Amino acid sequence: MPERATPTREPPPAPERVSAQIERWLASERDKTLGGLIDVFQEKSFALTFILLLGVPALPLPTGGATHVFELIAMLVALQLVVGRDTIWLPERWRKVDLGTGGGRMRFIRGLMKVIRWIERFSRPRLRLLFDHRASNTVFGLLVIAGSLGAFLAPPFTGLDTLPSLGVVLVSLGVLLEIFLGRAAVRGIGKIF
Repeated sequence: MPERATPTREPPPAPERVSAQIERWLASERDKTLGGLIDVFQEKSFALTFILLLGVPALPLPTGGATHVFELIAMLVALQLVVGRDTIWLPERWRKVDLGTGGGRMRFIRGLMKVIRWIERFSRPRLRLLFDHRASNTVFGLLVIAGSLGAFLAPPFTGLDTLPSLGVVLVSLGVLLEIFLGRAAVRGIGKIF
């Protein structure tokens, strides 16, 4: 009796890393504006936008209220997520905001890339089925609104906008990388306090 060959299942190809997608976008000839980012990253543009907008207030520096505009824009975008939009709508003027040519912005994006690469080394996507559903998007949007509002209402020059902004950045990174930090985050926060 001839042996039957058992079909071998090849694992599905791993999704491309977010850091590689961002690097490819930065190296391309495409538009390096907020609108260009939204057009290229589609459903991931919500999380990336929150990271870019609240990354500056998340730094442990007193901003004196200079970042309130970023927090307001983040709340507008999060509200769109809560009501169920699949893509971000921004006024044309805001879509033209340049993300890639200014020296300070490029340093920020390069620093962000290092953080994303570091997290990608340790993260393994889990529970993907929970992401990109109406309910999870609504919860994500409400968390962003709460964090952005907390940062917006923080007294100027106190640095109190750092924690809510950092919370939004971490949640957005988790959604962007499709991971749950779970026990590691709880242990890390426990060590801080």
